[in-house]
Amino acid sequence: MYLDVKNLNLFYDRAMVLDELSFHVNKGETVSIVGPNGAGKTSALRAIAGLVKWEQDILKGTVMGKITLTGSVLFKGEELLKLPAYKIAERKLILCPERGRPFRERTVLENLQAGAYMVKSKKVMQELLNAAYEIFPILKTRKNQVAGTLSGGERCMLAMARALQSQPELLLLDEPTVGLAPLVKEDLFACVKKIHAMGVTILLTEQDVSFAFELSERNYVLSRGKVVAEGTASQLISDDLVRKTYLGL
Repeated sequence: MYLDVKNLNLFYDRAMVLDELSFHVNKGETVSIVGPNGAGKTSALRAIAGLVKWEQDILKGTVMGKITLTGSVLFKGEELLKLPAYKIAERKLILCPERGRPFRERTVLENLQAGAYMVKSKKVMQELLNAAYEIFPILKTRKNQVAGTLSGGERCMLAMARALQSQPELLLLDEPTVGLAPLVKEDLFACVKKIHAMGVTILLTEQDVSFAFELSERNYVLSRGKVVAEGTASQLISDDLVRKTYLGL
């Protein structure tokens, strides 16, 4: 398996966020994790990308509370759970965060250049930039615009384009459509399909079940930090209990 998550537990003090979470992603797939707000979707991606460990290290020895993370995250056979976030990024596992989180006072171009911090060749940097502009042409017209003035959809596109500058092999997309209008979601859908067509494996979290199911070969349904169902879109929709209780369909 390309990404294999086994028995992942996450506690903030005594509050359980992830409960024996287990799932896998095969190379070349687009896989979705769906579920309501608070199900643990973002926490799962942050744990995989090393940001929970970063929080652990910051809080160690303070009185701010305790974070406990246990289990296993294997990427291409290598255990990631003890690695710092930057080492995980060096392995081409890249997180695109919810709501994009651009450097708001920097231009679109400067944000994209920041995403290429691991790239040493100026030629490759330019090729990556051109590829991003091809997928997200609006960013080329906005390249000198300050990122904080972009629309919500444009910020999401900038976040995905910035992630592509790190040459991801596995891209973690955290709720890319949150707060966006239906027409903007359609544009993002097309962009995600183009990224996948480039050979990038994608793990996507979403509250919008329809968006996720149209993109993904397989899906996991998360509730209270635990996988409660898995399967293709048709399998999950045909299960009355799953559809009504967890998917809201």
